Amino acid sequence: MDATTTTPSLRRHNLDAVLGHAWDAEAFTASDVIATVGLTRSTAIDVLDELSARGLLAEMPNARAVGEYSKGRPARRFAFRPHAGVVVGVDAGRGHLSASVADLRGRTLGTSRLTVDPELDSPERRRRAAEATVDAALTRARRARGEIVALCVGVPAPVNRAGRSPVHHDGFWARMNPEFVDTFAAWAPLVRVENDATLAAVAEHSHGAAVGCDDFVALLAGERFGAGISVDGRLLRGTHGGAGETVAFDRVEGVGSAWGLAPRCVDAARAALASGSLPSDSALRDLDPETIEAKTVLDLAAAGDAGALAVAREVGRALAGVAAVFGSLFDVERVIVSGAIAAGAGPIIAAAIEAIPDSLHLPPPRIIASTLGPDIVSIGAVAAAVEAARTRALDLAAFALSDDWARS
Repeated sequence: MDATTTTPSLRRHNLDAVLGHAWDAEAFTASDVIATVGLTRSTAIDVLDELSARGLLAEMPNARAVGEYSKGRPARRFAFRPHAGVVVGVDAGRGHLSASVADLRGRTLGTSRLTVDPELDSPERRRRAAEATVDAALTRARRARGEIVALCVGVPAPVNRAGRSPVHHDGFWARMNPEFVDTFAAWAPLVRVENDATLAAVAEHSHGAAVGCDDFVALLAGERFGAGISVDGRLLRGTHGGAGETVAFDRVEGVGSAWGLAPRCVDAARAALASGSLPSDSALRDLDPETIEAKTVLDLAAAGDAGALAVAREVGRALAGVAAVFGSLFDVERVIVSGAIAAGAGPIIAAAIEAIPDSLHLPPPRIIASTLGPDIVSIGAVAAAVEAARTRALDLAAFALSDDWARS
């Protein structure tokens, strides 16, 4: 039912529906809105005028003016205004902070990155560093704090629904998330703080290997495993935000710990060197055990080095165990190896696919590599900020109607 009635709830529903259409569309007419949203012409025009008055839409030159219409009365044309505000995505990692400023459709306008020493970290230093990084990104985007509509921060810690992290026995989570939800409250009307792996899942679902997939795990797999879990299209959080924490792998046979693929590659290569089990023609034999890096091992495995492939098979068995746990507990369709390590993880993933146990009863999840690279948390943070802006735009002072328009 359309309705030409003006109850507040129906009015808001119509505004949300038309704004949702506009957010994704190029220039469009009232007829496009009528066909897509199902409103009467008078209601569609009324809603379009209000969204224009709020600054979210712009009226474009009509079809005749741009040479697309020649007879009759030209249709009014509208377009969403992606530059009406900005969103900010922050990746507050253990050893780095990065910020991306984007328009309301998520197009990047400016970025900034800062390396931090985790050994000299403190909550106050991290807050100041995060603020400085966002300010630098705004400067590069030529935008101001007052233009921020929504801001999202990703942290390597569990995060509850209020954006806060639980107490950790050594204070690590408090250092990683020093109440960022309060830090940025004065910067943006919408502030969202999330676990970094959760934002990796947001990125995969919006831009990556989980587009169109509702049941998957985005596995940040570099230094330590962290999991963003989507089931039935909903991200799992838990009471304290710990649904993706992987410390339980300490007790899983064949996995043994939450350490990620990079340290496992290094440890397995060092162990092979120490045992003398490497083939005589393996280039791994020429490496200094103290300076071995995971990338070197994986590059050699991709090139067919027999010793490096043996290391990849060993690490792949652990990844198979991780995927089997997620497949058994959550019945996911895909486990997506994400983060910087994904680019070189092909040999490990191939070994994991061969090693995944056939005793799960359920079909095993597909293990695949992400294509989003090391910036996946930033990508997810921007996407989450856009989602927040899109959901709440009509509630924000930046897009409120003027008193004169509201009285008219």
